[in-house]
Amino acid sequence: MLFRSHFKGLCIFAAGYVKDEEAAREIVQDTFVSLWEKRLTIDPSRPVKSYLSTTVRNKCLNYLRDHKKFSRDLLAIENLSYEMTVEQPDTLVETELRDRIVHAMDELPEKCREIFHLSRHQNMKYLEIADKLQISVKTVETQMSKALQHMRIRLSEYLPVIILAITLSLFLLNASG
Repeated sequence: MLFRSHFKGLCIFAAGYVKDEEAAREIVQDTFVSLWEKRLTIDPSRPVKSYLSTTVRNKCLNYLRDHKKFSRDLLAIENLSYEMTVEQPDTLVETELRDRIVHAMDELPEKCREIFHLSRHQNMKYLEIADKLQISVKTVETQMSKALQHMRIRLSEYLPVIILAITLSLFLLNASG
């Protein structure tokens, strides 16, 4: 009776986290199994629905942690054949993204922009940057953290495209080698 009355609602709740109906059903089923196995040790004064929803939430978070590298968008890449042909990149999107990156970098304070440039464009390590600019490594770390946060915010709408492009490049590199 407990299963019938809460299963569907918990599946919808779990699907909101994991974005996969099958995984959500498995998580909810696993939660009910866990409830049954722990039935003698569960505090009876605590509402069962609260226990179920908390357990489902925790299992969803564990699922996301364990499966984060397999997002639904990236899993589509597995279906690509090794013989696929790569189309010409969308130069309009590429140009717009490059312009957005340059604009976002221009918005950074001068020292922060310089540190970011040395790290990302000249591939210098934090210690090398600190030595070159005669500042502490901690200052470099702080400035890089600010720069990366700024870039993430300014380029957030392009993040799925960037991840897909990087993943596709890695996939094609591995497939050819």
